[in-house]
Order: sequence, then structure tokens, then C-alpha cells
Amino acid sequence: MKVADPSASVVSKAAAAFLLTCLFAASAHAHSDASTLAGGFATGFMHPVLGWDHVAAMVAVGLWGAFLGERAVWTLPVVFPVVMAAGGVMGLFGVPLPFVEEGIALSAIVIGAMIATASRPPLWVAAILVGAFAIFHGYAHGAELPEAANPVLYTAGFMLATGLLHVGGIVVGLSVRWPIGAKVVRCIGALISLAGVGFLTGTL
Repeated sequence: MKVADPSASVVSKAAAAFLLTCLFAASAHAHSDASTLAGGFATGFMHPVLGWDHVAAMVAVGLWGAFLGERAVWTLPVVFPVVMAAGGVMGLFGVPLPFVEEGIALSAIVIGAMIATASRPPLWVAAILVGAFAIFHGYAHGAELPEAANPVLYTAGFMLATGLLHVGGIVVGLSVRWPIGAKVVRCIGALISLAGVGFLTGTL
């Protein structure tokens, strides 16, 4: 029977941490077999998509960025995954972080409320707020990385899904240039905030 190399897990985690930091998938895994792809990339991609708390917050980031306009439309959707990567590394290596689920729920509540109330803080304030919540989302992704999954492909999957959710929020948020669009976006923000309350209640 083949004895597992005890260093394999460490190497895999290091590879995933590198990807989380650099935000791209290594081309060396282009020839992974179908089972690895299904257990790695597909699982990672579906993790945020199937988690409504993640979906709500990530769409909200894109919406708020579009609502704030100018540099915020790309700054916030860039800050979120970059800081999320740091949170993912923390989760991957088991660094203690309390109230992860509560932090994810609060991200939807707070950012949704910012949109609903048409809040326009300075860009640096918005970026810090978004970045703070991104840590919790990244931590959840890193901590829940399946042992059987290819960590690099898994990471690439959830990073791509996150980006697409941000883009979706931005596309809808761009409608704020019209009065009716601004009202619709604010209503969506209110719904996201209310959903966040439901998520938070479920964690208590």
C-alpha cells in the first residue's frame, strides 16, 4: 500500500495560499483530471454561489460600488477579493477568528443598509468597511476547503465566482444613472439588508 507523503498537505496548502495572495490559478494544474476538476474548481465555484449569505454580500459590494460611482465602481470590487484572499489564508491554516458567520451576515446587513439609505461615505471609509467584512467571507472559504479537493483549483473557483457576483451587482447598480434605477437599487439594498437580518438570526 502506498504511504501518503505527510508533506503533501502542507505543500497543497502553501499552493492555495499563494493563489489566494496572487489571485490567479497556477497553469501547472491545467492537466488535472476530471475528478480533481469537479472536486476542486467546481466545488470552489459553487461554494459562494450556493451560499445566499455570500451571494447577498458580494452582489451588494458591486451595487454599492456602482452607486457611489467614479473610482468606487472598481475599487470596492477589487478591495473585497484582495482582502478576502488574506482571510482565506487564515482559514486555510486554522488561524482563530471568532464570529465568522455573524460577520458574514452583518456584511449583508450593513452594506445593504448603506445602499438603501443612499449613504455616500468617503471612498477610503467604504473600502475599509468592505475589506473588514471580506475577511470573514475569505475565512469561511478557506476553512471549508474540502480535504479531497485540489486546493488551488478550489480557490480559483471561489475567486471567479466572487468576481462574477461583483460584476452582476455592478451591472444592476449602473442603473442608478436614471431616477427609477436609483430607486430600484435602493430597494434591492433594503432587501439585502433584511436578508442579512435573517442570516444573522439563523446564526444565533
